[in-house]
Amino acid sequence: MRAIVMREFGGPEVLRLEEVADPEPARGQIPLEVRLAGVNYADVHVRGNTYLAPVALPYIPGNEVVGTTPDGKRVVALTQGGGYAEKVAVHRRLHWEVPDGITDEQAVPLALQGNSAYHLLFTVARITEGETVVIPAAAGGVGSLAVQLAHRAGARVVALASTTEKRQLATELGAAAVVDSSDEDGLAERILDAAGGPVQAALEMTGGKTLHQTLEVLAPRGRLVVYGFAGGELADVSAHTLLQKSITAAGFWLPHLYADRTLPLAASMRKLFDAVGNGTLKIVSGGTFPLADATKAHSMLNSRTGMGKFSLDTVTH
Repeated sequence: MRAIVMREFGGPEVLRLEEVADPEPARGQIPLEVRLAGVNYADVHVRGNTYLAPVALPYIPGNEVVGTTPDGKRVVALTQGGGYAEKVAVHRRLHWEVPDGITDEQAVPLALQGNSAYHLLFTVARITEGETVVIPAAAGGVGSLAVQLAHRAGARVVALASTTEKRQLATELGAAAVVDSSDEDGLAERILDAAGGPVQAALEMTGGKTLHQTLEVLAPRGRLVVYGFAGGELADVSAHTLLQKSITAAGFWLPHLYADRTLPLAASMRKLFDAVGNGTLKIVSGGTFPLADATKAHSMLNSRTGMGKFSLDTVTH
């Protein structure tokens, strides 16, 4: 089969198309013929050797796919690597049949980015109607979904985005206020001004100075959920900072739900499918690239010029 293989860590150029052996499903896995592979910022961390889990080379990136099962069902699935390929083996608990009426392009971001947005907001941040929540990278894959999900739940969304076009998209998706995040200096003041005061909850995925600026805008007993460090700099949060306003700070990494037998992912997938199906959740497409052009998709992610979901077409040569 054809696959994108990394044999070293580095920039987008380390992603090379190769012919490799088909995957051998392990116990509890099923094989899929991949139709679309989702591209995520986690893949950028994998490529740069900054991912939360160690990666052994050679490695095929990709953690979410739309594909077909041996009996012909169209499914969306979570993988633990291997997605940038024509075939992949997935765990039987981590794939869900795609309802009729939902396209491959609509389905592919739901497994990883949709579930991440859902559980960031409702499982960890526990947002409720009437609260104000800060959502970063609001025009990106996770952010564009989180803005809509929070708005649908009756929360007031303050969206962060780096360009006028991205802020306009966030407004169209339901954000009550938008903030320019292109300059870290003065970010806290701009958020407080847009929100009309301290906020009850905030998501954070940049790290470094942005994390500390986000902490500043939380109200007493506010909740912070950290799900990345796209800026490349991890930042420490002092106990003194948390105690001053009784802040709750939590980290979130979706793979920790993969083995949860209470089936939280099955429940959230049903809600995400329903929302897309009834038109209340819009999938913003950043573009679909041929599998051989994985480097182009990663270059766009690196430049942060695109919006929405990027994916790789494994069928069209």
